[in-house]
Amino acid sequence: MSLFGTMKTAVSGMNGQANRLGTVGDNIANASTTGYKSASTSFSSLVLSSNGGNYNSGGVITNVNYSISQQGALQSTQSSTDLAIQGDGFFVVQDTAGNIFLTRAGSFTTDQNGFLVNDAGFTLLGYQYSGTTPTTVINSYDGLVPVNVSSNDLSATASTSGILKGNLSASVTAVDPADLPSENTTSTNVNQENTLKTSVTAYDALGNSIKYDFFFSKTDDGEWEVSVYDAANATPPSDFPYTDGPVTTSTLNFDGTGKLESIDGDADLTSIDVNGVSIDLSSMTQLAATKSTISEGGVNGNAAEAVQSIQVSADGTVYATYAKSAARPLFQIPLADVASPDNLTVLSGNVFQTSNDSGVVTLGFAGSNGFGSIASSQLESSNVDIATELTEMIQAQRSYTANSKVFQTGSDLMDVLINLVR
Repeated sequence: MSLFGTMKTAVSGMNGQANRLGTVGDNIANASTTGYKSASTSFSSLVLSSNGGNYNSGGVITNVNYSISQQGALQSTQSSTDLAIQGDGFFVVQDTAGNIFLTRAGSFTTDQNGFLVNDAGFTLLGYQYSGTTPTTVINSYDGLVPVNVSSNDLSATASTSGILKGNLSASVTAVDPADLPSENTTSTNVNQENTLKTSVTAYDALGNSIKYDFFFSKTDDGEWEVSVYDAANATPPSDFPYTDGPVTTSTLNFDGTGKLESIDGDADLTSIDVNGVSIDLSSMTQLAATKSTISEGGVNGNAAEAVQSIQVSADGTVYATYAKSAARPLFQIPLADVASPDNLTVLSGNVFQTSNDSGVVTLGFAGSNGFGSIASSQLESSNVDIATELTEMIQAQRSYTANSKVFQTGSDLMDVLINLVR
């Protein structure tokens, strides 16, 4: 056995405990860091071959592990752009140079340009919303763009489609042909029991609102006429006469069960065109009732309005909400995952990169197979347990002290050997 070898073994032991204490220090320092994943130190013995009765002391080597796959507790916040992942998955972010990383730190806020950026300065990436589910690519971030929810710019969307649902009473009598709204140019009393009026607001490409008046009038058994007017042409207070004729007029035919059978004699037609806006009438019925009613209706599009707030759904869809019009989807945030998350490479800023041991990245959407859900107005806390770290710190201190005693003893014995030659 070599005294010098014993001292080197003690040094390796002290270095190992110093590494252990270093991970403890990092964990305690980041106990309040959003989405932080704790580090731990594992030890492996280093054994040297021994001959006969001579023992050659080896040492110890350490390896740092990260509990990336361990979920941290979720905490509620007041910001709708604070996002947490409940379950598996990572947000995809990029730095100012365009390098892409993975993270669980979802403390996103809107910067001066409208981009969602987390506390470490990484920009959230997503797919531009197109009305259909984007196609994700394995081991590729193709199609991802920075999520921008600028509230400074006005946004207007032209109406393209709408729907009306309701029941036209089969019990009312037919309207005299001369009193039909489509033929009326003088009457101020067209809204009789056998005519139903409703209105819908649509928007043009500039965000101007256009109110359309719909008149449903019974013309025969199982037959109704629908006439649509631009409300701007109405004569107050009772609409008629309008200064211009109807925008469109169609005939609705219902079968013996009260279901819509055809429009203008076309059994395949279920909607009418109102100045380029397709209004779906397939849910209109004709059943016996005291009066005709509209139960539901609406048209897409929105006026020229600034974004009031941002909301994120559990599937990662980012919605812009407005003061007057309906919320509009802007982006869909994907989640990324790898086969072995604990083997990801950990980088500054609480982000990760893939490694040879982690496996390739797979993109998907929250709530789908293998991915967790996205919780808005919540943040994932650090998964550091302070009590465990303090225990680790005490153990590292004791072990470091014990190794230093071995080194000191070896040093004393070396002094004894040196003094023998004096």
